Amino acid sequence: MKRAATGALLGLAIGDAMGFPTEFDDMARIAAKVGPWREMPLPLASGRAYVTDDTQMTLALGEGLVEALAAGPLTAARMEPPVREHFVRWWRSPENNRAPGMTCLRACEGLSRGGDWRAASQVGSKGCGANMRVAPLGLIPGLDPDQRAGASQLQSALTHGHPTALAASDLTAYTVRLLAEGTDLSGLLGRLRAYAHENRRVYRADWLGGLAERAHDHDRVSFIARGWDECLAVLDRLEAALAAPDVEADPCLATGAGWIAEEAFATGLYCFLLLPGDPPAAVRRAACSSGDSDSIAALAGAFAGAHHGAAAWPGEWAERIEYRDRLLALGTAWDG
Repeated sequence: MKRAATGALLGLAIGDAMGFPTEFDDMARIAAKVGPWREMPLPLASGRAYVTDDTQMTLALGEGLVEALAAGPLTAARMEPPVREHFVRWWRSPENNRAPGMTCLRACEGLSRGGDWRAASQVGSKGCGANMRVAPLGLIPGLDPDQRAGASQLQSALTHGHPTALAASDLTAYTVRLLAEGTDLSGLLGRLRAYAHENRRVYRADWLGGLAERAHDHDRVSFIARGWDECLAVLDRLEAALAAPDVEADPCLATGAGWIAEEAFATGLYCFLLLPGDPPAAVRRAACSSGDSDSIAALAGAFAGAHHGAAAWPGEWAERIEYRDRLLALGTAWDG
């Protein structure tokens, strides 16, 4: 069996661990620290490959979704309470010491107070913290397209309420789903562009409620279209980069540094599509980048793992990854 869910979750964590020691470094410091990017080892400390908040929040989302789905078909009402609880539990955890993003911290503090989740959402933030963790929604079997899209946007909105964070999370989960299903890579960008156009004017009120009214757009359609337009613009940059690929160059020069949602999506996908047949090389290339290296590499690993399955990753890497048992439990549940 391909075991796409296991492959994607392990890949996300492996990429995250790879990028952990290189985040915030420029290319010269990265080269001095790890040597040639093609030879970068999985970083180990006391025999373990430690991850960041990217993997921790992916697990929080995934485990919250397991609880929500145990109560019946996925809806906003079933999803929000357990996912909120898991996000707050992450915020309070002593293991939340891996340079987490300020948007996630502020929003989770607000969620911890109870009340309407929209009051905690940071509608001005489109940081990559929303789509770095969304892969589970591309992996859960049995969701219909509206559930997958709505839930992807809701999990973003719990912390990052900017329309581009919503759209990029939706697009990221859709990409993971397509790759898990075996979509031909030659047609992938066309399908992503079509999806963005189809959803450009769709405001998912059944999942988001009145979130848009907390921003300053003319109406709900203008709000969500603003996010999809930024995703369409970064797809243009990705297409241009792939037309003249340079595997030896810093990938952030092509599609952005990844601190914001649409750039993290594009640069992670760029690294995977630069090296589609070599998942370890894809995460190494992503980790050896001048931007948000852990998030870029986590997304590259999720894409590569969804496409290739669990066999994508060296056994010695998978054995050493932090939270391995929890990652495998989710993968096993969703691989069927």
